[in-house]
This record gives sequence, C-alpha cells and structure tokens, in this order.
Amino acid sequence: MRLFSVGAGASAERTLDGAEHPSAPIPIVGAGVGESVRVPLGETGFDTFPLMLGAAEFGWNVDLETSHGILDRYVEFGGNAIHTADGFSGGRSEHIIGQWLRSRGHRDRTLLSVRIGAHADNPGLGSVNLVRAVEGSLTRLGVERIDVLYLDATLDATTNLEDTLATVEWLVEAGKITTVGAFGFTPERLVEARILASAGYPRIEVIDAPYNLIRRQPFEGDLRLVAGAQNLAVTPSHALEHGFLSGRHRSKALAAQGVRGEQLRSHLNRRGIKILRALDQVATDLSVPVAAVSIAWLLAQRTIAAPIVNTFATDHVDELMQGAGVTLSRAQLADLTRAGI
Repeated sequence: MRLFSVGAGASAERTLDGAEHPSAPIPIVGAGVGESVRVPLGETGFDTFPLMLGAAEFGWNVDLETSHGILDRYVEFGGNAIHTADGFSGGRSEHIIGQWLRSRGHRDRTLLSVRIGAHADNPGLGSVNLVRAVEGSLTRLGVERIDVLYLDATLDATTNLEDTLATVEWLVEAGKITTVGAFGFTPERLVEARILASAGYPRIEVIDAPYNLIRRQPFEGDLRLVAGAQNLAVTPSHALEHGFLSGRHRSKALAAQGVRGEQLRSHLNRRGIKILRALDQVATDLSVPVAAVSIAWLLAQRTIAAPIVNTFATDHVDELMQGAGVTLSRAQLADLTRAGI
C-alpha cells in the first residue's frame, strides 16, 4: 500500500515501511548545479538518471551544434544516460554523440545505450549482421563498449532467438557490450528469452516499449505483466509522442509546422484534446510545464525506470527535467489516466 503526497510542494510519498516511493519528488535545482540523482536500471547493476536523453533527432532535424548544446544542458542537470540507435539518421546520430563524448571527456561517466537492428547495412538480428552492427556502432561512437545493447526486433521477428543470444554472449565475453535489452519484442518472445536465460544464455534485463499518456497499448497488457514478472527495467520511448504531450501543437495548423506533422495531427481528436486539457489543469495546479506533467505521469507508472526523451532545442531540456522533480497526487494521477481512456 502506498501513501500519496498532496502535490509537488508536499513531502515525498512513502510506502508504509518508510521507503521512498519511486514517484517521490527528485530534487532538480538550477542550471549548472543539477544534483546527480540516480535510480537503479533494473538488475543491470547500472544506475541511471530518471530520464534518458534520446538522440533520435540528432543529425536529422537537429544539427551538430544544437545536439551538443542539448547534451551539455542535460549533463548540467545531472543527466548521465544517452540513448541512440544505429538506424537514427543512418548512423549520424552516433557520430554526433561520439564527437561529444570525445570533446567533453564524458565517456566514463555516461551510461550509453544503443538500439541495433534497423541500420540499412546490417538489418535484423542474425548473427553476422548483429556483430557487424555492433562493430559499426562502436566505430561511429568511437568507444570500446556499449553499456546497454537493445535488440530491435521490429524488422526481424523470425531469426532464431537462441542464435541471437548466443551471439550476444560472444559480444559480452569480448567486452563489446555489458548488458542486453529488447525493443519490439512480444510478451511471448520475452518469455522465450527468459527460458533461454535459464539455460545459460544472456538475460534480457531492459525493454524499450513506446508508451505515454496517449499511446497506452500495447504496453498496458501482457507486455507490462511480463515486464513485472521478470523484473525488467522499462525505458519507454516516445515519452512525449513526438511532442504532442508537450502541449505545443494544439491546432492542425501548428501541428503541420512540426517535423512530425502527420503524426501530430492524428492526435488532434476528442481523446487527444481531452488529455491536453487534463494536462493543462495539473500543470496549472503545480506551476510546471505540460511536458513535465507528462513525464511525471510516466515516472509514476509501475515498472518504469527511466523514460527516453527526445528534444529539438536546448531550452526544451529544462522543461523535461522538471518532470523528474514533480510528484502527482493520487487524484491527479487518476484524472490524467482517465482522460486517456
């Protein structure tokens, strides 16, 4: 049973045994002096900032200079976890992160996660392409090791999972990766992976499943049940649904100006507007940005370790970081959750 605080200004919510609840407020202070808040990334042995900085837009809609500014600002708040993929901008995202890591000397203090399986040169999770993909990412990033390797099954749901995990085992033993995660895995495939882990293969420890206030399925179902039963850390991507849950795109005209115009416009229906109104109310009550409330809702959900957040501008980082310091009351959580039903 959990005891809930009244709002952002109230004391941290705690369980009856006195332990602080994961959605309790995290102290985020002014620019340049952000506290190094960390939460466990499941059973990986890594500790992560409650928000992972996603690099999906780097090299595509965000240039090198702005990308580095976003990374710098994230680190100023105490952030330590960066997430990219070999398929983001055809590998340019990894190049940009690699340049930043070298120029700032931040590799040893950064939790680096990479999703592989969607690069045009090495698609899928077959053994040969898997090794080539990891080597390609290591080269572009300019590092010797990837901390969390996410296996992307969206383009390859047929490769024998045992073969894939055997290759992952070799990559771990070779020191090229530390731990393994999954993206696009069905609940059944995660169960299969756990059975193989009991036979000695590497265990999947983390999953990335697109999840937010407006995109509730398929995560809220068997996938969440399996994640909970296996004690998997969940790092949901699309935390703001391409910016819609930041509250910046409230008309079809504004949505059309965004880089994800078609996707944004698809949410401007009765349900989407209802969700925005609920977010507005909570944001007004707590005097925080709408984006921060969207992040706070995610952090309050079971099994969520650290949402992956993407941004287009340095000043947007400030809004996102506030989400890690917000506690929602039971009533606020219920209102937001109901709005999306």
